Amino acid sequence: MSQLDIRQIPVLKDNYVYLLHDEASGATAVVDPAVPEPVLAALSAARLTLTHILNTHHHADHVGGNEALKAATGCIIVGPRADRERIPLIDIELGEGDSFTLGTHTARIFDVPGHTRGHIAYWFKEDAALFCGDTLFIMGCGRLFEGTPEQMWRSLNKLRSLPPATRIFCAHEYTESNARFALTVDPGNEALIERMARVKEARAMDRPTVPGTLGEELLTNPFLRADQPALQAMAGAVGDPIATFAEIRRRKDRF
Repeated sequence: MSQLDIRQIPVLKDNYVYLLHDEASGATAVVDPAVPEPVLAALSAARLTLTHILNTHHHADHVGGNEALKAATGCIIVGPRADRERIPLIDIELGEGDSFTLGTHTARIFDVPGHTRGHIAYWFKEDAALFCGDTLFIMGCGRLFEGTPEQMWRSLNKLRSLPPATRIFCAHEYTESNARFALTVDPGNEALIERMARVKEARAMDRPTVPGTLGEELLTNPFLRADQPALQAMAGAVGDPIATFAEIRRRKDRF
């Protein structure tokens, strides 16, 4: 089986939309289309026909292109069962433990609430690819608009249990700001210091920092490290990863 073809489409100020293509079947999906025009242009340039939209959650900068793309292509819209009423024109509802097949490639679905109440992530195991929307960012995580620290910590624990080689295809280019914040709560982390230098170099050259790997996140992302003694001591919550996570999130919200 050939590797899933993944193309990154920058849109709006700092969003990433992803075009997924299975050469064997011709199946083509777009993940979290914020706006339709760049997607239609990418499809035309690559001579591809859109078959599916994969939504992670209901925010407008993730579903804003649903209606126009469905009108233009007749594609099938897939999204979270727990938030089906807020996903425009949803056809297939998915939740924890379900699977979704795109041609010859299959994704496992995780419920990952916290950022919103009905957020899902798509993990294509054989392709080492995770499409996690706004739950997990490179060296960050989403704001808790509709969930609690406990929910988000539980959601992130699902994702951090995946293989370290998993590539994190998150939906925003927030990495440089995330890294600056991470250094304020984890200043002695040598892996983080070294990674920040690489991030600054990449952004200075207008190169994307996404995807990253889960292995790098486990070493440098403070939101995945709330069970580490140094961060728990910083938060004044030794032995309590949820309270540590909550304190890190509180500080990031004010950063």
